[in-house]
Amino acid sequence: MNAAPASSGKILVVDDDRLVLATVTHGLVQAGYDVIDADNGDDAILLAREHRPVLALLDIRMEGKSGFDVAETLRDAYGIPFMFLSAFADEPTKRQVEALGALDYLIKPLDVGQIVPAVEAALVRVRSGAGPVSSPVAAAPAAAAPARAGVVADPVPLAVGVLMHRHSLPRTEAWARLQRLAADHKQSVEAQAERLLGAVEELARSAL
Repeated sequence: MNAAPASSGKILVVDDDRLVLATVTHGLVQAGYDVIDADNGDDAILLAREHRPVLALLDIRMEGKSGFDVAETLRDAYGIPFMFLSAFADEPTKRQVEALGALDYLIKPLDVGQIVPAVEAALVRVRSGAGPVSSPVAAAPAAAAPARAGVVADPVPLAVGVLMHRHSLPRTEAWARLQRLAADHKQSVEAQAERLLGAVEELARSAL
């Protein structure tokens, strides 16, 4: 797996399912991230206040404080960006995710190979000041990038994440590779990113 940049900072992972929590945490640690975790909303808020993570991955439905409750506190009290990992994709949930301003919304079941590039893409969005996505992202088959359940506002960060994961590249080298591909095909970087994501989705469909 690719190593995350040393300056990435801590990532907070919150899920009341201990197996999911351990799996996601282990996968991110193996990818080079500094991870703190919690299995309930109260502990998550305390950890966020103490460590000020650069990103939080939140389960939505938990005993006590929900992921929505945690997200609202992270946003309003600490300015910490967040994304959701959830098994639910009903319309009320989608509306609440959008209203809270989540950077991303991944639908379980998920493979760690999908989460790592999605996390990197979210961090790119944080660094670039890009806004939240407007549609949930559905799970894709293992080792593929997350399939898009709607139009992602900016395909470039996702494409960079795909290249990082597939070629074990740091973010700067993946960005340079995307630029080279765009130049080789005489396309804009955005068009090349869409082409790359389209190819990944086609491979995912053919694997079904």
